[in-house]
Amino acid sequence: MALHPVGAQGPYPAEVRHLVRRDVLADYLAVAESLNTSGVDVVSIQHEYGIWGGDDGEYVLDFVRALRIPVVTTLHTVLRDPTASQRRILVRLVAMSATTVVMSRAAGSLLAGSYGVDPTRLEIVPHGVPHLPLVDPATVKPRLGLDGRLVILSFGLLGPGKGYESAVAAMPAVVREVPSALYVILGATHPDLRLREGEAYREHLKRTASRLGVADYVRFVDRFVDRVELGTWLQAADLFVTPYPNLDQIVSGTLSYAMGAGKAVVSTPYAYARERLADGRGRVVAAGSPAALADAFIDLLRDPALRSSLGRRAYEYSRGMTWPEVGAEYRRILARTARPAVRPARPLEELAALSG
Repeated sequence: MALHPVGAQGPYPAEVRHLVRRDVLADYLAVAESLNTSGVDVVSIQHEYGIWGGDDGEYVLDFVRALRIPVVTTLHTVLRDPTASQRRILVRLVAMSATTVVMSRAAGSLLAGSYGVDPTRLEIVPHGVPHLPLVDPATVKPRLGLDGRLVILSFGLLGPGKGYESAVAAMPAVVREVPSALYVILGATHPDLRLREGEAYREHLKRTASRLGVADYVRFVDRFVDRVELGTWLQAADLFVTPYPNLDQIVSGTLSYAMGAGKAVVSTPYAYARERLADGRGRVVAAGSPAALADAFIDLLRDPALRSSLGRRAYEYSRGMTWPEVGAEYRRILARTARPAVRPARPLEELAALSG
Protein backbone atom coordinates (compact mmCIF):
# COMPACT_ATOMS: atom_id res chain seq x y z
CA MET A 1 0.00 0.00 0.00
CA ALA A 2 1.33 3.46 -0.91
CA LEU A 3 0.15 6.80 0.50
CA HIS A 4 -0.10 9.23 -2.40
CA PRO A 5 0.20 12.94 -1.49
CA VAL A 6 -1.29 15.63 -3.69
CA GLY A 7 1.12 16.39 -6.52
CA ALA A 8 3.25 13.29 -5.93
CA GLN A 9 4.83 11.54 -8.88
CA GLY A 10 3.96 8.05 -10.11
CA PRO A 11 3.82 5.33 -11.19
CA TYR A 12 4.57 2.97 -8.32
CA PRO A 13 6.38 -0.38 -8.63
CA ALA A 14 4.45 -3.60 -9.17
CA GLU A 15 4.70 -4.50 -5.47
CA VAL A 16 2.22 -1.72 -4.65
CA ARG A 17 -1.24 -3.31 -4.76
CA HIS A 18 -3.22 -0.46 -3.20
CA LEU A 19 -2.96 3.31 -3.66
CA VAL A 20 -4.39 5.58 -0.96
CA ARG A 21 -4.85 9.25 -1.71
CA ARG A 22 -3.38 10.72 1.44
CA ASP A 23 -6.21 13.16 2.13
CA VAL A 24 -9.18 10.98 1.14
CA LEU A 25 -10.49 9.12 4.19
CA ALA A 26 -12.69 6.80 2.11
CA ASP A 27 -9.55 5.35 0.48
CA TYR A 28 -8.18 4.26 3.85
CA LEU A 29 -11.40 2.48 4.77
CA ALA A 30 -11.70 0.78 1.40
CA VAL A 31 -8.12 -0.53 1.51
CA ALA A 32 -8.57 -1.70 5.11
CA GLU A 33 -11.60 -3.76 4.08
CA SER A 34 -9.72 -5.16 1.11
CA LEU A 35 -6.90 -6.27 3.41
CA ASN A 36 -9.38 -7.83 5.83
CA THR A 37 -10.60 -10.21 3.14
CA SER A 38 -7.26 -10.79 1.38
CA GLY A 39 -5.86 -13.52 3.60
CA VAL A 40 -3.14 -11.23 4.97
CA ASP A 41 -2.10 -12.28 8.49
CA VAL A 42 -0.44 -9.10 9.77
CA VAL A 43 -0.15 -5.45 8.65
CA SER A 44 3.02 -3.39 9.06
CA ILE A 45 2.40 0.35 9.58
CA GLN A 46 5.16 2.92 9.09
CA HIS A 47 4.26 6.01 11.10
CA GLU A 48 5.45 9.56 10.54
CA TYR A 49 3.04 12.39 11.25
CA GLY A 50 3.52 14.08 7.90
CA ILE A 51 2.82 11.13 5.62
CA TRP A 52 -0.70 10.26 6.82
CA GLY A 53 -3.80 12.30 6.02
CA GLY A 54 -5.97 14.30 8.40
CA ASP A 55 -4.90 16.70 11.14
CA ASP A 56 -1.50 15.52 12.44
CA GLY A 57 -1.95 12.36 10.35
CA GLU A 58 -5.06 11.28 12.24
CA TYR A 59 -6.32 9.08 9.39
CA VAL A 60 -3.86 6.41 10.48
CA LEU A 61 -6.19 5.76 13.42
CA ASP A 62 -9.18 5.37 11.12
CA PHE A 63 -7.20 2.94 8.99
CA VAL A 64 -6.03 0.78 11.90
CA ARG A 65 -9.47 0.89 13.53
CA ALA A 66 -11.00 -0.50 10.34
CA LEU A 67 -8.59 -3.45 10.22
CA ARG A 68 -9.48 -6.86 11.64
CA ILE A 69 -5.88 -7.99 11.35
CA PRO A 70 -3.05 -7.59 13.91
CA VAL A 71 -0.92 -4.51 13.35
CA VAL A 72 2.81 -3.96 13.91
CA THR A 73 3.61 -0.24 13.91
CA THR A 74 7.08 1.21 13.36
CA LEU A 75 7.49 4.74 14.75
CA HIS A 76 9.87 6.97 12.81
CA THR A 77 9.26 9.99 15.06
CA VAL A 78 8.59 10.30 18.78
CA LEU A 79 8.34 13.96 19.75
CA ARG A 80 9.63 15.11 23.12
CA ASP A 81 7.17 18.02 23.18
CA PRO A 82 4.16 16.95 21.10
CA THR A 83 0.95 18.92 20.82
CA ALA A 84 -2.05 17.46 22.61
CA SER A 85 -3.30 16.12 19.26
CA GLN A 86 0.03 14.51 18.37
CA ARG A 87 0.28 12.87 21.78
CA ARG A 88 -3.27 11.54 21.57
CA ILE A 89 -2.70 10.06 18.11
CA LEU A 90 0.55 8.35 19.04
CA VAL A 91 -0.74 6.91 22.32
CA ARG A 92 -3.88 5.62 20.62
CA LEU A 93 -1.91 4.14 17.72
CA VAL A 94 0.38 2.26 20.10
CA ALA A 95 -2.64 1.02 22.07
CA MET A 96 -4.28 -0.34 18.91
CA SER A 97 -1.11 -2.02 17.67
CA ALA A 98 -0.21 -5.54 18.73
CA THR A 99 3.46 -4.53 18.75
CA THR A 100 5.25 -1.20 18.33
CA VAL A 101 8.78 -0.97 16.94
CA VAL A 102 11.15 1.88 17.69
CA MET A 103 14.65 2.33 16.31
CA SER A 104 16.58 3.44 19.39
CA ARG A 105 16.68 3.04 23.15
CA ALA A 106 16.08 6.79 23.41
CA ALA A 107 12.75 6.44 21.63
CA GLY A 108 11.70 3.57 23.88
CA SER A 109 12.62 5.51 27.01
CA LEU A 110 10.73 8.57 25.80
CA LEU A 111 7.58 6.55 25.07
CA ALA A 112 7.71 4.90 28.47
CA GLY A 113 8.58 8.00 30.45
CA SER A 114 6.62 10.75 28.71
CA TYR A 115 3.79 8.93 26.94
CA GLY A 116 3.06 6.30 29.58
CA VAL A 117 3.55 3.39 27.16
CA ASP A 118 4.18 -0.03 28.69
CA PRO A 119 7.78 -0.84 27.67
CA THR A 120 6.91 -4.53 27.34
CA ARG A 121 4.81 -3.58 24.30
CA LEU A 122 7.86 -2.17 22.52
CA GLU A 123 10.54 -3.75 20.34
CA ILE A 124 13.80 -1.99 19.45
CA VAL A 125 14.97 -2.72 15.90
CA PRO A 126 17.68 -0.46 14.43
CA HIS A 127 17.28 1.51 11.24
CA GLY A 128 18.36 -0.76 8.40
CA VAL A 129 21.35 -0.07 6.17
CA PRO A 130 22.60 -1.66 2.95
CA HIS A 131 25.54 -4.01 3.11
CA LEU A 132 28.39 -1.98 1.60
CA PRO A 133 32.00 -3.17 1.55
CA LEU A 134 34.51 -1.06 3.45
CA VAL A 135 36.66 0.61 0.78
CA ASP A 136 39.29 3.33 0.39
CA PRO A 137 37.43 6.51 -0.75
CA ALA A 138 40.26 7.33 -3.16
CA THR A 139 39.35 4.27 -5.26
CA VAL A 140 35.77 5.51 -5.74
CA LYS A 141 36.22 9.28 -6.19
CA PRO A 142 37.15 9.17 -9.91
CA ARG A 143 33.66 7.84 -10.73
CA LEU A 144 32.17 11.08 -9.35
CA GLY A 145 34.78 13.56 -10.51
CA LEU A 146 36.15 14.01 -6.99
CA ASP A 147 39.81 13.13 -7.61
CA GLY A 148 42.14 14.93 -5.25
CA ARG A 149 39.36 16.29 -3.02
CA LEU A 150 38.75 15.49 0.64
CA VAL A 151 35.00 15.10 0.70
CA ILE A 152 32.57 15.98 3.49
CA LEU A 153 29.11 14.62 2.67
CA SER A 154 25.52 15.22 3.77
CA PHE A 155 22.57 13.62 2.02
CA GLY A 156 18.81 13.50 2.31
CA LEU A 157 15.78 15.57 1.42
CA LEU A 158 16.83 19.21 1.65
CA GLY A 159 15.11 21.43 4.21
CA PRO A 160 15.95 23.98 6.93
CA GLY A 161 15.61 21.43 9.71
CA LYS A 162 18.85 19.78 8.61
CA GLY A 163 21.13 22.62 9.78
CA TYR A 164 23.22 22.61 6.60
CA GLU A 165 23.84 26.35 6.95
CA SER A 166 26.09 25.61 9.94
CA ALA A 167 28.24 23.24 7.88
CA VAL A 168 28.44 25.75 5.01
CA ALA A 169 29.47 28.45 7.47
CA ALA A 170 32.24 26.17 8.75
CA MET A 171 33.86 25.88 5.33
CA PRO A 172 35.90 29.14 5.23
CA ALA A 173 37.93 28.00 8.25
CA VAL A 174 38.20 24.48 6.83
CA VAL A 175 39.52 25.47 3.40
CA ARG A 176 42.13 27.77 4.93
CA GLU A 177 43.64 24.71 6.63
CA VAL A 178 42.65 22.00 4.12
CA PRO A 179 42.43 23.59 0.64
CA SER A 180 41.32 20.33 -1.00
CA ALA A 181 38.19 20.10 1.17
CA LEU A 182 34.80 19.93 -0.55
CA TYR A 183 31.39 19.84 1.13
CA VAL A 184 28.78 17.95 -0.94
CA ILE A 185 25.06 18.31 -0.18
CA LEU A 186 23.32 15.46 -1.99
CA GLY A 187 19.58 15.28 -2.51
CA ALA A 188 16.46 16.97 -3.82
CA THR A 189 14.44 19.49 -1.84
CA HIS A 190 11.69 17.92 0.26
CA PRO A 191 8.62 17.79 -2.02
CA ASP A 192 6.30 19.41 0.54
CA LEU A 193 8.77 22.26 1.06
CA ARG A 194 9.21 22.67 -2.69
CA LEU A 195 5.44 23.02 -3.12
CA ARG A 196 5.32 25.75 -0.47
CA GLU A 197 8.55 27.64 -1.05
CA GLY A 198 10.20 26.32 -4.21
CA GLU A 199 13.99 26.20 -3.90
CA ALA A 200 14.28 29.12 -1.47
CA TYR A 201 16.31 27.16 1.10
CA ARG A 202 18.78 25.78 -1.45
CA GLU A 203 19.23 29.27 -2.94
CA HIS A 204 19.82 30.62 0.58
CA LEU A 205 22.59 28.06 1.11
CA LYS A 206 24.15 28.92 -2.25
CA ARG A 207 24.09 32.64 -1.45
CA THR A 208 25.66 31.94 1.93
CA ALA A 209 28.48 29.93 0.34
CA SER A 210 29.06 32.69 -2.22
CA ARG A 211 29.04 35.43 0.40
CA LEU A 212 31.59 33.50 2.49
CA GLY A 213 33.83 32.97 -0.51
CA VAL A 214 33.46 29.15 -0.54
CA ALA A 215 31.13 28.64 -3.52
CA ASP A 216 33.81 26.48 -5.16
CA TYR A 217 34.06 24.35 -2.01
CA VAL A 218 30.35 23.57 -1.59
CA ARG A 219 28.69 21.39 -4.24
CA PHE A 220 24.96 20.75 -4.54
CA VAL A 221 23.71 17.57 -6.21
CA ASP A 222 20.07 18.53 -6.69
CA ARG A 223 18.30 15.28 -7.45
CA PHE A 224 17.12 12.00 -6.02
CA VAL A 225 19.66 9.21 -6.33
CA ASP A 226 18.98 5.50 -6.29
CA ARG A 227 20.46 3.16 -3.72
CA VAL A 228 23.40 2.16 -5.93
CA GLU A 229 24.45 5.75 -6.64
CA LEU A 230 23.95 6.70 -3.01
CA GLY A 231 26.29 3.89 -2.03
CA THR A 232 28.90 5.27 -4.42
CA TRP A 233 28.70 8.76 -2.89
CA LEU A 234 28.98 7.30 0.61
CA GLN A 235 32.00 5.22 -0.30
CA ALA A 236 33.66 8.25 -1.94
CA ALA A 237 33.23 10.45 1.15
CA ASP A 238 35.98 10.99 3.71
CA LEU A 239 33.65 12.45 6.35
CA PHE A 240 29.93 12.48 6.88
CA VAL A 241 28.10 15.21 8.79
CA THR A 242 24.62 15.53 10.30
CA PRO A 243 24.56 19.11 11.68
CA TYR A 244 20.93 18.84 12.82
CA PRO A 245 19.69 21.57 15.17
CA ASN A 246 16.86 19.45 16.67
CA LEU A 247 18.53 17.69 19.58
CA ASP A 248 15.46 15.55 20.29
CA GLN A 249 15.70 13.70 16.98
CA ILE A 250 15.47 9.99 17.79
CA VAL A 251 16.16 8.48 14.35
CA SER A 252 18.43 9.42 11.45
CA GLY A 253 18.50 7.16 8.45
CA THR A 254 21.30 9.19 6.92
CA LEU A 255 23.56 8.75 9.94
CA SER A 256 22.76 5.03 9.94
CA TYR A 257 23.71 4.74 6.26
CA ALA A 258 26.97 6.59 6.87
CA MET A 259 27.90 4.21 9.67
CA GLY A 260 27.00 1.30 7.42
CA ALA A 261 29.50 2.60 4.86
CA GLY A 262 32.24 2.92 7.48
CA LYS A 263 32.41 6.71 7.45
CA ALA A 264 33.93 8.91 10.13
CA VAL A 265 30.86 10.85 11.28
CA VAL A 266 30.67 14.35 12.74
CA SER A 267 27.33 15.23 14.28
CA THR A 268 25.49 17.53 16.60
CA PRO A 269 24.43 15.78 19.82
CA TYR A 270 20.83 14.87 18.98
CA ALA A 271 19.47 11.82 20.79
CA TYR A 272 20.06 9.27 18.02
CA ALA A 273 23.61 10.48 17.34
CA ARG A 274 24.57 10.37 21.02
CA GLU A 275 23.39 6.77 21.19
CA ARG A 276 24.87 5.48 17.94
CA LEU A 277 28.18 7.38 18.05
CA ALA A 278 29.01 6.55 21.66
CA ASP A 279 32.22 4.70 22.60
CA GLY A 280 34.37 6.32 19.93
CA ARG A 281 32.18 5.54 16.93
CA GLY A 282 32.09 9.19 15.80
CA ARG A 283 32.65 12.80 16.80
CA VAL A 284 29.88 14.82 18.48
CA VAL A 285 30.08 18.64 18.56
CA ALA A 286 27.91 21.49 19.81
CA ALA A 287 24.78 22.29 17.81
CA GLY A 288 24.62 25.54 15.85
CA SER A 289 28.36 26.12 16.06
CA PRO A 290 30.20 26.46 12.72
CA ALA A 291 33.45 26.83 14.68
CA ALA A 292 32.96 23.48 16.42
CA LEU A 293 32.15 21.80 13.11
CA ALA A 294 35.20 23.38 11.48
CA ASP A 295 37.51 22.18 14.25
CA ALA A 296 36.20 18.62 13.91
CA PHE A 297 36.43 18.67 10.12
CA ILE A 298 40.01 19.98 10.18
CA ASP A 299 41.15 17.45 12.80
CA LEU A 300 39.73 14.52 10.88
CA LEU A 301 40.68 15.64 7.38
CA ARG A 302 44.27 16.10 8.54
CA ASP A 303 44.43 12.70 10.25
CA PRO A 304 43.62 9.76 7.96
CA ALA A 305 44.45 7.24 10.70
CA LEU A 306 41.87 8.81 13.01
CA ARG A 307 39.29 8.89 10.22
CA SER A 308 39.93 5.25 9.53
CA SER A 309 39.66 4.30 13.19
CA LEU A 310 36.33 6.08 13.69
CA GLY A 311 34.97 4.69 10.44
CA ARG A 312 35.95 1.12 11.23
CA ARG A 313 34.34 1.27 14.67
CA ALA A 314 31.15 2.61 13.11
CA TYR A 315 31.27 -0.08 10.42
CA GLU A 316 31.72 -2.93 12.88
CA TYR A 317 28.90 -1.62 15.08
CA SER A 318 26.59 -1.31 12.09
CA ARG A 319 26.86 -4.98 11.08
CA GLY A 320 23.82 -5.60 13.28
CA MET A 321 21.96 -2.91 11.30
CA THR A 322 22.30 -4.40 7.80
CA TRP A 323 19.08 -5.19 5.97
CA PRO A 324 19.38 -8.99 6.38
CA GLU A 325 19.77 -8.59 10.15
CA VAL A 326 16.94 -6.08 10.43
CA GLY A 327 14.77 -8.19 8.12
CA ALA A 328 15.28 -11.23 10.34
CA GLU A 329 14.15 -9.21 13.36
CA TYR A 330 11.03 -8.03 11.57
CA ARG A 331 10.31 -11.56 10.38
CA ARG A 332 10.41 -12.75 13.99
CA ILE A 333 8.14 -9.95 15.19
CA LEU A 334 5.64 -10.31 12.36
CA ALA A 335 5.48 -14.11 12.70
CA ARG A 336 4.84 -13.83 16.42
CA THR A 337 2.14 -11.21 15.87
CA ALA A 338 0.32 -12.73 12.89
CA ARG A 339 -3.19 -14.04 13.48
CA PRO A 340 -3.34 -17.82 13.82
CA ALA A 341 -3.95 -19.70 10.62
CA VAL A 342 -7.54 -20.87 10.29
CA ARG A 343 -7.83 -24.58 9.59
CA PRO A 344 -9.88 -25.37 6.50
CA ALA A 345 -13.32 -26.75 7.18
CA ARG A 346 -13.51 -30.54 7.04
CA PRO A 347 -15.68 -32.03 4.32
CA LEU A 348 -19.15 -33.14 5.43
CA GLU A 349 -18.43 -36.77 4.58
CA GLU A 350 -15.34 -36.73 6.85
CA LEU A 351 -17.34 -35.28 9.74
CA ALA A 352 -20.03 -37.89 9.20
CA ALA A 353 -17.47 -40.69 9.32
CA LEU A 354 -16.03 -39.35 12.58
CA SER A 355 -19.48 -39.12 14.19
CA GLY A 356 -20.43 -42.62 13.03
